[in-house]
Amino acid sequence: MTEPRGPVDSSRVPRFAGPATFARLPRLDQVERCDVAVVGVPFDSGVSYRPGARFGPTAVREASRLLRPYHPGLDVAPFATQQVADAGDIACNPFLIGEAVETIEHAAGELMDAGSRLVTIGGDHTIALPLLRSVARRYGPVALLHFDAHLDTWDTYFGAEYTHGTPFRRAVEEGILDTEALSHVGTRGPLYGKRDLEEDRRLGFGIVTSADVMRRGVDETVDALRQRIGDRPLYVSVDIDVLDPAHAPGTGTPEAGGLTSRELMEILRGLAGTHLVGADVVEVAPAYDHAEITSVAASHVAYDLVSLLALAPEDPEEKP
Repeated sequence: MTEPRGPVDSSRVPRFAGPATFARLPRLDQVERCDVAVVGVPFDSGVSYRPGARFGPTAVREASRLLRPYHPGLDVAPFATQQVADAGDIACNPFLIGEAVETIEHAAGELMDAGSRLVTIGGDHTIALPLLRSVARRYGPVALLHFDAHLDTWDTYFGAEYTHGTPFRRAVEEGILDTEALSHVGTRGPLYGKRDLEEDRRLGFGIVTSADVMRRGVDETVDALRQRIGDRPLYVSVDIDVLDPAHAPGTGTPEAGGLTSRELMEILRGLAGTHLVGADVVEVAPAYDHAEITSVAASHVAYDLVSLLALAPEDPEEKP
């Protein structure tokens, strides 16, 4: 097996020059195999407030230029132990949500069938549903760890079933999530009513609010999450608005009182060794960002997820 091809050497090509791929990694068509594909989905037609997350993949790639090949927090060189490549963007219809969902599911499935696990950069949270469909087709119902200010288990918006506020209700209804291992982390802010929480609980979700993280701390939070996840195949979905607007102003539905970027990344690092099979980072809307605060945070979250994949078991049990 050939050695993985890593990022462009920053001692020879300045970081502000060279390819505009994630972490300046090779493109998918430049490598013989791909263990982890970083893929963008520039789609935001499912948003309910601020638009603009369609420009998220480009902004996150640009902010990722400063990433380096060794992760001291996890003691892993994620680009040396696995072949990571930038698979470009999945182009989908911005006017027909249903068609876009099908396109994303098909394209993600093709990448997985070719042997890649995916770290996807959105785009709005609508894209989590087709990504979960593709993962479940391979592994069966998966555990879900959902970082977000919001539940995203509402039923419809203006009669639409597929929006950025509904993906996880649809996923439970479709039987692609393991309802014994579903967790929200970082939720906060006003709801439409107490019924929102009751319906979310009925779907099988446990909740760790941002206030819970503040009071319990990272270590206790990680212990509780790992107990719930167990050894199941795990999908991690990170809405960047899980972070406080001070740490991520460039997003579509900001809520005060969120996690710090340090808290989020330390919780993620606490997942080392779990059976991570895929992940996404969504809802970066660069038009509302300042000095790349949000896209820098998202690029580091994506880097942590790629690093966790390097530490995950190579062959989690797949669907028979």
